[in-house]
Amino acid sequence: MNEDNTGEASMPEAGIAAPRQRIRNITELAQLAGVSPGTVSRALAGKTLVNPQTRERIQTLAREHGFRLNQMASRLRTQRTGVIGVVFPLGHENRQHISDPFFMSLFGYLADELTESGHDIMLSRVIPGDTEWLDRIVDSGMLDGALVIGQSDQSAVIDAVAARYLPLVVWGSHRPDQVHCTVGVDNRLGGRLAAERLLAIGKTRLAFLGETRGPEIADRLAGVRDAIAGRSDVTLRVMPTPLSSEAMAEQVAEQLAELGDDLDGIVAASDVIAMMVLRVLHERGARVPQGIAVVGFDDLPLATRTVPQLTTVRQDIAAGAKAMVGALMQRIAGVAAPATILQPELIIRESA
Repeated sequence: MNEDNTGEASMPEAGIAAPRQRIRNITELAQLAGVSPGTVSRALAGKTLVNPQTRERIQTLAREHGFRLNQMASRLRTQRTGVIGVVFPLGHENRQHISDPFFMSLFGYLADELTESGHDIMLSRVIPGDTEWLDRIVDSGMLDGALVIGQSDQSAVIDAVAARYLPLVVWGSHRPDQVHCTVGVDNRLGGRLAAERLLAIGKTRLAFLGETRGPEIADRLAGVRDAIAGRSDVTLRVMPTPLSSEAMAEQVAEQLAELGDDLDGIVAASDVIAMMVLRVLHERGARVPQGIAVVGFDDLPLATRTVPQLTTVRQDIAAGAKAMVGALMQRIAGVAAPATILQPELIIRESA
């Protein structure tokens, strides 16, 4: 009760509930709920070991009394941070950005998988200046594990870290002698499928556009060469086209000018390169696919929005993200999950 200026006692106004006492720790909440502190801890963490009715009752009491589990203390006890690093190493393509459509597609799927597994994300775009950039990331004490998107020209650096740090998974090409665990498409087979499509529609004067210093693009070019092996009537010219959007437009225009009219089929190392090729060909008045056919690689959502729609090699990015996170969770648990090699699929549309 309260007293007003007249000295008379007054009751709380109708409709205004007295504030609930704030709970300060797990022990107090356990006493209120009539369970053990361990049960409270498991219930607030969402563990299925606690039956659903008890878990919901404890969580409701915690909300009503303004109690929040101390996540930092919990992580200190479990020696886990709850954070996964997602790292983009840009060695040979140091002008490329995370806003690249392929990077954004893969990162979106990874973010969904990681948040659904209860993890936070630390994102890093790295332009390697020495051989210890990955050591600094995994030894920071801030991560439970790391996902590296692309090998760039850093395979040796990644291998050195993977030899001592188990919870590391890389999107990229698999080599039989490599140490690090990879998830990625069979890029060599994908390159072969792209070239075989051009050969199937009668194209014999081919060009490959892509920067081959990274193993994924190098494997795609190797697949193109597999497809034309033994074909004396087929020519192939290789143009080192960058993936950086800043440099691509001018470079593609110069390369197509250099190739001239002695060209009827193009394998682009990525859909982004292929889309730029289509734009430049349109500006030059070239007919696609009648004059020059174009095949991309990735099957990004944008591939259906080009004019003409883009024939491309699909790598299942959603399945790849799920496989990466699954392998990482195994490795965090101490199990050396093996590499995953996804199968590419040729998607035929109007450009070839």
